[in-house]
Amino acid sequence: MGVLSDRQIRALVKIEPFEMATKRPGRISYGVSSYGYDVRVGTHFKIFTPTPRTGDIAVVDPKKFSDEMMVEVDVGSKPEGQQYVIIPPNSFALCETVEYLEIPRDVLVVCLGKSTYARCGLIVNVTPLEPEWRGKVTLEISNTTPLPARVYANEGVAQLVFLKADQVCEVSYADKGGKYQDQGGLTLPKVD
Repeated sequence: MGVLSDRQIRALVKIEPFEMATKRPGRISYGVSSYGYDVRVGTHFKIFTPTPRTGDIAVVDPKKFSDEMMVEVDVGSKPEGQQYVIIPPNSFALCETVEYLEIPRDVLVVCLGKSTYARCGLIVNVTPLEPEWRGKVTLEISNTTPLPARVYANEGVAQLVFLKADQVCEVSYADKGGKYQDQGGLTLPKVD
């Protein structure tokens, strides 16, 4: 199993919109890199708020995740320099990538957080994108600090590393009808 280079990523993986890696002063980098692709965070966020609106004691349950625990924020209408969200201390936000991806049948993708945010105590959950997965990626960004933290829309947030298998898998994500297939944006947890 090998890692795809920038040239192979351009040729084998559908990424829209596709961006080259160029210096963008004052912005967190994004676009194709030597052996990966840095995706951007979009403008739509759901920020975790531990205060339930019903007055009951809240429990985070992946089988019964309630949208009531989230505050929806879209910063797309703000001027470019003001397109960011603030994640409360020791909390997290769900967000979507700007990029839409189609993963080839013989490729597995691992999503890792960018070091710029990690050095500020913001962690992007490591997650795989399985062979033949399609859609915009829903990411989780955790603020591990005791202070509020800013995340900038339309700038780099995570790097995708593409691992090409020696053999094509027998059953892909598309074959098994994965529950997050073709998600068009930010998607809350689901259990079938």
